[in-house]
Amino acid sequence: MITPDRALPGRDEPIAVPPRHEVLGGPLAPPYPDGAEIAEFALGCFWGAERKFWQTPGVLSTAVGYQGGYTPNPTYEEVCAGLTGHTESVRVVYDPAQVTYADLLKVFWEAHDPTQGMRQGNDVGTQYRSAIFYRTEAQQKTAEASKQSYQQVLTANGYGPITTELTKAPDFYFAEPYHQQYLSDTKNPSGYCGLGGTGLSCPTGVAPTN
Repeated sequence: MITPDRALPGRDEPIAVPPRHEVLGGPLAPPYPDGAEIAEFALGCFWGAERKFWQTPGVLSTAVGYQGGYTPNPTYEEVCAGLTGHTESVRVVYDPAQVTYADLLKVFWEAHDPTQGMRQGNDVGTQYRSAIFYRTEAQQKTAEASKQSYQQVLTANGYGPITTELTKAPDFYFAEPYHQQYLSDTKNPSGYCGLGGTGLSCPTGVAPTN
């Protein structure tokens, strides 16, 4: 993991993204619909991770970006070089009346192997580490309880400790437009997706979600 003093300086200008989601039609950047809430996760290559969430009922929009590091407004190449400290992250905008944060955590846990440290399958590097970026105290408590619950399932099936970071959400820097909804039918429906879950179901309803 890069240290702050060695991280790239980045830039002041944010990356501009398309106004609407390629699949769902919702806004990629704020403002979001009234009543919508935001969840942010890192679980390996963000192409496949984003698709997992936009396929979830109750999700209004998704976007991919860079989060958890030190470099402001980095490029994809800078993140992949391991010189920013960022993960490849997914922002999920959802309607809490249709899908709960606990439901999104279930998607998160089951879509990848959270015991692999700085990698996900064949994708190796600090940008592929697993992380939950909680935005409220309620999200934090739900995530902590969910992690504890899923650890019991993993341990019972021979897996090691979960390496997922639980961190208060830092700045989310939008990725380049060509990464947004990369695996959509109109862009790369047969594109690369390195995600692979453990095949183990994650319990839900482990903590209050509001």
